[in-house]
Amino acid sequence: MAATTAQPTGTTPRRHIAVIPCRWGASRFPGKPLALLGDKPLLWHVHERCQEAKRLDGVVVATDDERIEAACRQLGIDCIRTGEHLTGTDRVAEVAEHLQADAYINVQGDEPFISPSAIDAISEALGPV
Repeated sequence: MAATTAQPTGTTPRRHIAVIPCRWGASRFPGKPLALLGDKPLLWHVHERCQEAKRLDGVVVATDDERIEAACRQLGIDCIRTGEHLTGTDRVAEVAEHLQADAYINVQGDEPFISPSAIDAISEALGPV
């Protein structure tokens, strides 16, 4: 049976947002989000895969780094500047404090080949929140 994004009559539309946590200071590969894959930074490719997902209502990069924030501005990618955090999940939680949604899907910033259908499957699994 095919999945549908139709909402039952009388329900409020869902709002699922992908958050891509990106940091500069990885010990093994500093600056990885801005490393070029082809002619675009890694984070751009991840953002594009999220944009191709059919069930998301928005995509935002979450970073504590001004270089990543500047690159997002230049590329036309929504970005929220966060404080410093130990994990990407903590960064997503901070975004949730500032950006209203029913659900936040944490998409790792180093997954340029993530399938948009995998993102949609997560949204589908979350169901009407």
